[in-house]
Order: sequence, then structure tokens, then C-alpha cells
Amino acid sequence: MHPDTARYNQSLDPADQEICDLLAGQIDQILPEAENKIWHAHPVWFLDGNPVVGYQKLKGCVRLLFWSGQSFQEKELKAEGSFKAAEARYTAADQVNKQTLKRWLAKARDIQLDYKNIVRRKGRLERLK
Repeated sequence: MHPDTARYNQSLDPADQEICDLLAGQIDQILPEAENKIWHAHPVWFLDGNPVVGYQKLKGCVRLLFWSGQSFQEKELKAEGSFKAAEARYTAADQVNKQTLKRWLAKARDIQLDYKNIVRRKGRLERLK
């Protein structure tokens, strides 16, 4: 786990820290090629400079966000924002289904929209790969 991500997780209450440690461990294991850093104040993983997954402590839950998640066609992921992101929310570590998370992370690797160049393209997203 990246030291900045570890510090982020350690700043949380124990229940939220447990969720975030679990998520970070699974993401690091399944996407070992991804670069992890704190971006806009929370942990995000990037593939070739493109954000693919991250999490954030919200009031009452931890939100796991997939930037291209609406393209995954996963009913457990809920649309978030005005682009193609989708999320899952957790209030306890035992709510995280590792098999489901593994499937979502595989899709995050294979189904990517080009968020890295969204400004240059004036808000238009294109699929990578």
C-alpha cells in the first residue's frame, strides 16, 4: 500500500479504516500495475495515467468509485455524477464481496474511458483499448 494511502486510511475511524484497508489491499493485489496516489484528497489508482478506481470516506459510508463503472453493466454499481462513473457504498468491511470486487477490478482494467484527456476533448469521453 502506498504510504499516502496508508496515512489516509489511518486517519479514519476503525470501522472505516478496516473497509479502506481491505479495498486498498484487494486493488493492489488485482491491479499491481496501477499507480496509486492521493488525488483530490483521496486514494485513486491509475493505469497509464488514467484514473480507474478509488475510494473516499463520505458521511456515513465509504464510497468505492470506478471512473468507467457505468460501462461495466453491473447492477450492484450505481451511476454517479454526470460522466460514466459508478459506485458502491460500504458501512462495514464484511459488506465487501471479494469475488465481486475482483470482477469489477478486472473490468476496470479492460473497460476504460479516457478521463486523462477529457479536458482536451472538451468533456467528450472515448473508450480506450
